Amino acid sequence: MRHITQNGLALIKQFEGFMAEPYLCPGGYWTIGYGHVIQNPKDYPYRLTRDEGLELLAKDVMIAERAVLRLISVPLTQGQFDALVSFTFNLGAGALQRSTLRRKVNREEHADVPAEFRKWVWAGGRKMNGLIKRRKAEAELYLGNATVLRFAA
Repeated sequence: MRHITQNGLALIKQFEGFMAEPYLCPGGYWTIGYGHVIQNPKDYPYRLTRDEGLELLAKDVMIAERAVLRLISVPLTQGQFDALVSFTFNLGAGALQRSTLRRKVNREEHADVPAEFRKWVWAGGRKMNGLIKRRKAEAELYLGNATVLRFAA
């Protein structure tokens, strides 16, 4: 199975950030660690360690990788794969599945894909600056822009 690179993982970690205790994300989901969605904050009555957060992140990234592999039917560069895994990690496989972004990728209309990334910047009915920056970074990574390498783990 294909996997995300350290560069792609660093992008996810930077934009998700780490939270040791459950919090309500702007999209209205209870979350902990590096963007791990939970059903009930009472399932985590303790502070999550960074190592526990990394374990949850690894499991969640694997789910996103599998979704990208299942939903994308054309060859991808590593940067394209990493960008799509980051997008799917953040929004879920359902968002990728029903998106015009996926249709553009599968039609190999790669020049149109960055604009599709940039449409997904809303959470909880509000345009979010963090999502604008994340989608810009994912679009750059998709296009092979080396400036994305500045993201630290």
